[in-house]
Amino acid sequence: MTDPKGQASGGEKSQGALALWVTGLLGQVGCVTAAVIVAALLLGLWLDQNLSTKPLFTLILLIGSVPVTIYAMVRIVLRGMAHVQPEATADDAEERSEEEGRGENP
Repeated sequence: MTDPKGQASGGEKSQGALALWVTGLLGQVGCVTAAVIVAALLLGLWLDQNLSTKPLFTLILLIGSVPVTIYAMVRIVLRGMAHVQPEATADDAEERSEEEGRGENP
C-alpha cells in the first residue's frame, strides 16, 4: 500500500491516492472485523459441540469479540492516520514560536 505523504501536494493525483489509501485502510478494518467474528463463532460452536453446552460458548465468544474488534479497529485507524498526518519539522516549530512571539496568528 502506498503512503499518501509521498504523493505530490495538491491536485487530483494526491486526492486520488489519498482516497485509494483510505479505501485500503477501511478494507483492512473490515477484514480484521470479519476474521475476529468468524474465529469467535467457529471456536464457540466447536466448544459447544464438544462440551454439550449448545449456545453458551458461542454467545460468550461472540459478545466478547466486540471489544476485541473495536480495539483492533481503533489501532488500525490510528496507525493509518499517523501516516497521513504531516510531520512537523524543527523549522516549522521555530517559525511558529517566532510568530507567537510577535503576536501573529498561525
